[in-house]
Parts: sequence; structure tokens; C-alpha cells
Amino acid sequence: MKKIFFILSVLFAVSGQAQITKATLQASGLTCALCSKAVYKALSAVSFVEKVEPNIQQSTYELVFKKGASVDPDVLSKAVVDAGFSVSMLKLTAHFADVQVQNDTHITVNNQVFHFLNVPVQTLHGDKTITLLDKNFVTAKEYKKYGKSTAMKCYETGVMAGERVYHVTI
Repeated sequence: MKKIFFILSVLFAVSGQAQITKATLQASGLTCALCSKAVYKALSAVSFVEKVEPNIQQSTYELVFKKGASVDPDVLSKAVVDAGFSVSMLKLTAHFADVQVQNDTHITVNNQVFHFLNVPVQTLHGDKTITLLDKNFVTAKEYKKYGKSTAMKCYETGVMAGERVYHVTI
């Protein structure tokens, strides 16, 4: 098993440097200002979130993360779900330092694995926004659409070799 993990790591994962600095999150199921306030309070309580700015008309929240904090998208999703709603979109902005990406490959950044889908070969440098494509971060229609971009089972499970894999596009 260790041999298989090593081979997969060499073939599909590349390490890179990036710091996730902010995000745009869209919640669904909001019907009033009290709903929006519940999501605002839930996101504000997340330990790595420094600032939350709501946009009630679009049901979006601009999040700024604490400098140097480890950002966990699943924690953001859980906060919204625990408030009684769901996430319909999450875009993360990160500062990349010459990270090469290509379609259908895994990139490890700050101990998190990102599986890039539907992207051309490119080197990410500076601030770039990536959109999460996992079930808890997009509509069912979007999830199905991007599922056609890969044959890797991690897209369905969110896990590969025991590690959480976030599926993203640029």
C-alpha cells in the first residue's frame, strides 16, 4: 500500500507554495435578513476568519482570512450548514509562488491537495482565484458537469490515498 501511495504521489501530486488570503462564498436557501445574519454570525465564528462582509442582495459573503492561518473549506461549509443553509459557490483567492498546474492533476499546497480540472497548463504566480467544485460547494448541475472532466475516483469521494482532495478550476 505504501508503494502504491508513493507512486501515485509522484505521478499526480506536485507541491507548491500558496497562501489562501480571502474567499467569496455564496449561500443558498436564504429568504430574509435574519437568514443572512445567521450565516454571517456562523462564518464570523470560524477561527481562521478575520473579517466577513455580507452582500444581502446576492447572498454572498466576502471573507478575509487571518494572515498565515490554515484555511479549511470544509469548515466554512460546515458553518453555513450548521446555520441551516448550504453553500452554492466558494471561490478562494490565494497568493501563489510559481506553482505549475495542468488539467486533471493534483497539487499539494500548504498540506492541502487540490485537483485542478478543466485548466490549461500554466504557472500560477501572484493572486489567483480558484473555484471549488466539490459537492458541498456547487450546485448538483455544476458538480455533474465537471465530473465529466476526470476519470479519477477522488472526484466522487473527495479522498485519495486517505487524504482530502479539493477539486478546483480557475
